[in-house]
Amino acid sequence: MQGFNKYYPPDYDGEKHKSLNAYRGKHALGDRARKLDKGILITRFELPFNIWCGTCNNHIGMGVRYNAEKKKVGMYYSTPIYSFRCKCHLCDGWFEIQTDPKNTRYVVVSGARQKDEEWNPEENGGFAIHDTENNSATTDPLTALEKSTDAHKHLTNVQIPRLESLQDLSDHYNNDPYARSAVVRKHFRAEKKVEAAKRADDDRIKGRYGLPETLKLLEDSDAARNEAREEWERGRRQLEAQSSIRKARLSSSAGPNPAVSLRERVLGNVYNSKLVEKRVRKLGVR
Repeated sequence: MQGFNKYYPPDYDGEKHKSLNAYRGKHALGDRARKLDKGILITRFELPFNIWCGTCNNHIGMGVRYNAEKKKVGMYYSTPIYSFRCKCHLCDGWFEIQTDPKNTRYVVVSGARQKDEEWNPEENGGFAIHDTENNSATTDPLTALEKSTDAHKHLTNVQIPRLESLQDLSDHYNNDPYARSAVVRKHFRAEKKVEAAKRADDDRIKGRYGLPETLKLLEDSDAARNEAREEWERGRRQLEAQSSIRKARLSSSAGPNPAVSLRERVLGNVYNSKLVEKRVRKLGVR
């Protein structure tokens, strides 16, 4: 049974040594990292194809595994190019194989030669799989212009909006959640204070004028004031029109005013009495 317990010596200090590997002066990968200072990592490598060793000229089949020295030798855009240096198990010769990201394959660099077993699809009525170079010497200018126009349209209508959406999505997930939450909570608190002040003003107005509590008041704004003023002016004009129509109807249906007619009769009687007195005085004098 494998033991999972670890022995910590008496002079081991966790803050000083950090780990048992650092205490013993060893790397976590063990003997595989003996050349790590040169950028070389010992890894298990399996041959991707059949080769002939360049030193002993023996055939080595695909799938044979070696403890290869792996190191980074270059870059193809953002893809690293790795080199695997292996020692032949049939002799003391070394051979080196590198990755080819451009054509998605492995390439023998030195010390061996690859067995050519590739099937050419063009010779059998197919299409080229690794056609990375443009072999056409002459190109139609109109075709090139059409391709460039289509590429520009695709860039403008598809690629740029897609990149912007991906950037927005990345910003959404990579932003600080605490800062975003603080901004949202600050906005909510400000809105809550405004709503509370408006609710208190509405309750005070309802209590002053005895309005029902379920009545919803409009917000105090210039548009609401102008609309209320126009509505009040319209109602006042309608009330004045109705009152004038009512007075005209009453005056036409009631006939002559009795107070005015009584005053006229009284004045007429006084005038007649004065005329009688004058006539009597004239007769007495004669």
